[in-house]
Amino acid sequence: MTESTTSRRETKFTRAENEQQVGANSRAENWFIRHLVSIKTVARVLFGLIWAIDGALKLQPGFVSSFPSLMASVSTGQPAILNGWFGFWTSLTLANPAMFVYGEATLELALGVALILGLFRKIAYVGGIFLSILIWSVGEGFGGPYNASSTDIGAGAIYAVVFLFLIIVNASHGPSKYSLDSLIERRWETWKKLAEV
Repeated sequence: MTESTTSRRETKFTRAENEQQVGANSRAENWFIRHLVSIKTVARVLFGLIWAIDGALKLQPGFVSSFPSLMASVSTGQPAILNGWFGFWTSLTLANPAMFVYGEATLELALGVALILGLFRKIAYVGGIFLSILIWSVGEGFGGPYNASSTDIGAGAIYAVVFLFLIIVNASHGPSKYSLDSLIERRWETWKKLAEV
């Protein structure tokens, strides 16, 4: 064997060895990768706490009586094309404000508990997207009215994106082992249809 052939083999071996070592070091040093299971669980639980608190705040005394004026104020300053949308929801909620307030509070509390416990996660994530969009489009007035003093698009749109993120993380990194769903799945395999994406 010639000296150049031996040198090339050693160089290839050394380069491959270095690439493996760098890859192993970056994975070992990446805190987020090492703690992904815990991070996604903490994110889900914190998001659930936000929803549970939001639902509980709607149960405060006096909120039902102020709800119709709150709904009417959302349409103020909105483009004329949206008058029918806001008119529909305002008239619908005026008919029975207590039903809408307590119904929304119940949905938000149930969603918060489902997220905290990790129960019915797939249903909670998809339902959370729809509830967030409904809150954003009705209660937050699509985040508007948009004018020179507008600073954000509203929390409902952001919440919908967070739910989408939770779906993607669950689908790409597997089921959450720190959840009630995980415990139930060990006993009943078919539970995965309700829990996993």
